Amino acid sequence: MDRYPPIAEHGLVGDLHTAALVSSRGVVDWFAAPRFDSPSIFAALLDHEHGGCFRLASDDPASTCRQLYYPDSAVLVTRFMAPDGVGEVLDWMPPGPAGTPTDRHTLVRAMRTVRGTVRFALECRPRFDYGRAAHALEPRPGGAVFRAPGIAAHLRTGFPVARDGRDVVGDVVLNVGESAYAVFTVCAADGPAPPEPTVDSVTEQLWETVDFWQRWVRGSRYRGRWTDMVNRSAITLKLLTYAPSGAPVAAATMGLPEQVGGERNWDYRYTWVRDGALSVRALLDLGFADEAIAFTHWITDRLRQEDGGEEPLRIMYRVDGEPLLTEETLPRLEGYRGSYPVRLGNAAADQLQLDIYGEALYALSECHEVGLQAGYGGWQVVARTLDRLVDRWDRPDEGIWETRGGRQDFTYSRVMCWAAFDRGLRLASELSRPADTVRWTGARDAILEQVMERGWNESERAFAQYYGSGVLDASLLLMPRVGFLAPKDPSWLATLDAMDRTLVSDSLVYRYDPAASPDGLRGCEGTFSLCTFLYVDALARAGRLSKARYTFEKMLTYANHVGLFAEEIGPSGEQLGNFPQALTHLSLITAARTLDEALDVAHSRHHG
Repeated sequence: MDRYPPIAEHGLVGDLHTAALVSSRGVVDWFAAPRFDSPSIFAALLDHEHGGCFRLASDDPASTCRQLYYPDSAVLVTRFMAPDGVGEVLDWMPPGPAGTPTDRHTLVRAMRTVRGTVRFALECRPRFDYGRAAHALEPRPGGAVFRAPGIAAHLRTGFPVARDGRDVVGDVVLNVGESAYAVFTVCAADGPAPPEPTVDSVTEQLWETVDFWQRWVRGSRYRGRWTDMVNRSAITLKLLTYAPSGAPVAAATMGLPEQVGGERNWDYRYTWVRDGALSVRALLDLGFADEAIAFTHWITDRLRQEDGGEEPLRIMYRVDGEPLLTEETLPRLEGYRGSYPVRLGNAAADQLQLDIYGEALYALSECHEVGLQAGYGGWQVVARTLDRLVDRWDRPDEGIWETRGGRQDFTYSRVMCWAAFDRGLRLASELSRPADTVRWTGARDAILEQVMERGWNESERAFAQYYGSGVLDASLLLMPRVGFLAPKDPSWLATLDAMDRTLVSDSLVYRYDPAASPDGLRGCEGTFSLCTFLYVDALARAGRLSKARYTFEKMLTYANHVGLFAEEIGPSGEQLGNFPQALTHLSLITAARTLDEALDVAHSRHHG
């Protein structure tokens, strides 16, 4: 099992169309192109033997490895330290065109020796279409071309390489001050070959990429206590966003397990309405209005696309808005450390999750605050959506966590339907737009009364996961944030106390207890990093600042060596699930902002 590095032992690089994971030992073991949700080219993380990888590293097996990002950028530096010398591999992807899909994507891997002498070894072993498609190898001077159905991959190196079956291997010795490169470009099968790189052109491209990211980060207006972590989370959110549409994917990967050896292995390379909508507030808080507005346009387009359909909105789409995400398993891949099945697509796309209407309206409302105003046609679509929701909110659904154990009257879904009507009414008033405000108001008030009556569990002294249940659910940590309850309402504080007793383990938060609330899947899972940051946010809003800050600081220690988080934290502190996860990083940003503001207010009162 040591063939598989820990999930956390990776950095992320990308070009705003797709992304690659690079292990701390210099192996690209995940890369799909031309989009995040395209078939994989390197997928050794999901099958060491059949997945494919691109290794560029010191050939000294005793070398010590360290990995970091060049400051405030998405350029990853992997260092190899050995008695004979110290070398570095710099990985990056030049940002692609913002508004146009393209089939051409380049991963640049530059080597340099900074002390002594280092021999770098290269292995390029692509396996196209999740290892299902055979490829032909065409050796070329200073590289090779790999051809598979519909796609070509051009490898260009500044040193000789040799055929190894259908793959390529090579090595180069660099003395102090010397550098070399390996440039991997994928394009359509009939696309023109990329220009021949040189050390000078690669170096120029490096600094252009660094400058792109550092200029973008300088647009952040965050000046709080956790600048490095917030900036890294913002860069990660940007890396996980498909620039041509403005839609963020939930994570860069598929199939990484929530329990090693278990079956909770999902494909997260799609856009969840919920994740994208919640990212809007985080981006606006940092001053990145363009990214927030781009997603709200995407949301409005989806509402327009589904207008008149069976449901006014689906829970997830591909980054271009395509709704078909048929789920299948990939039997050729053994899964990360034997975590099978590896799933492609996502059957949860067909689930009913009523909370997404609240999140969509929440995002539109947040963007209105910075001056984005939907056109009249866009408003009509929003109004029709809410008109239909008036008659459709009071239904059991699968809930936010996409459980496969049957529909329930989930409390969180009701709360977010309340938020949909609440934000819709606000927008209608502020924009002076026509709306059936009588019916919307009636639905909003009926939901609140129903949740207060049926969502409350008196024996637990808390709001429950679903009506009639005694199980708690961390999604309800959003209740005060969306304004359903005041953050110091007695019923909310009692719920927070109950969550402390049942969902919190050493400051880490489980989303729910699968044993007490069967979700239709075997096995268990770790604590949910999103929920831990939501817990910090709720504690800070409730005025429990010491606990909030300690919980936040503790949670930051679970980040990996370059500040990235997966979906979950396992029982031994290991990162689990797809990586890195957008929801975790956006909730980190929101928690940091809320906590900063609360601490500043408390400080000013103390010294006032």
